[in-house]
Amino acid sequence: MSEQFHLHLVSDSTGETITNVARACLVQFEGVDVVEHVWNLVRTKRQLQRTIMGIEQHPGVVLFTLVDAKMRSALEAACRQLQVPCISLLDPAIAALSGFFGIKSRAKPGLQHALDAEYFARIDAINFVLAHDDGQLTRDLNEADVVLVGISRTSKTPTCIYLANRGVKAANVPLVPGVALPPELMRATKPLIVGLTKDPASLVHIRRNRLRSLNQEGETDYIDLEKVRHEVATARRVFGERDWPVIDVTRRSIEEVAAAILQLHERRVGRIA
Repeated sequence: MSEQFHLHLVSDSTGETITNVARACLVQFEGVDVVEHVWNLVRTKRQLQRTIMGIEQHPGVVLFTLVDAKMRSALEAACRQLQVPCISLLDPAIAALSGFFGIKSRAKPGLQHALDAEYFARIDAINFVLAHDDGQLTRDLNEADVVLVGISRTSKTPTCIYLANRGVKAANVPLVPGVALPPELMRATKPLIVGLTKDPASLVHIRRNRLRSLNQEGETDYIDLEKVRHEVATARRVFGERDWPVIDVTRRSIEEVAAAILQLHERRVGRIA
């Protein structure tokens, strides 16, 4: 049985930043059994004391993103006493930015989640995605920033949701064999239209699992490898005829696919060369 390690993630905000960074680091250590303890919205002495008690019960590395000097000092002192590593994730970046800008940081927790214009833009984008999922409400596709087109199970919906969390109004339209694409898509001039494709064998595997989850395990064209190969080839031809950029999602995570789309969008609107 492998040794189990405890990792404490302490944040004065939602904990999203520190959790993402910690997991990005942990994937580099194969076979390590780590138990995450997430302590978020730690902004008072009582909340901090509860966090320290948790660290005492399960000693392990402490990563934190506390900006209040007194809270930081108290946590660091407690960790020294418990003899566990205590690491601030934001200090190097904030120090470098402070030196470059020539001003001190505000040291105020939760600023990245303030209810500002950017926040409401994300909410608007999420509502747009939900209303325009899987070919719904095609009449206003031209209002989208991005439209994803692809055959079934090419990660259109989760990618759109991820883009919405970046403030991008995204819609997706399924490419169904024998069914014409909506004319509103053909007339759209504002959005970036991207074709998504996937390896046929991988598609069959994913589709088969999907049918199993729905208790529909009969053989159909939906999971016939030759039919799926034809479906993928037809999709690629459609994308090529319209000069739409194509992204193969076979070995890419949702985050990687979204990053590629964002880069294409930035280029299209002229924000990067």
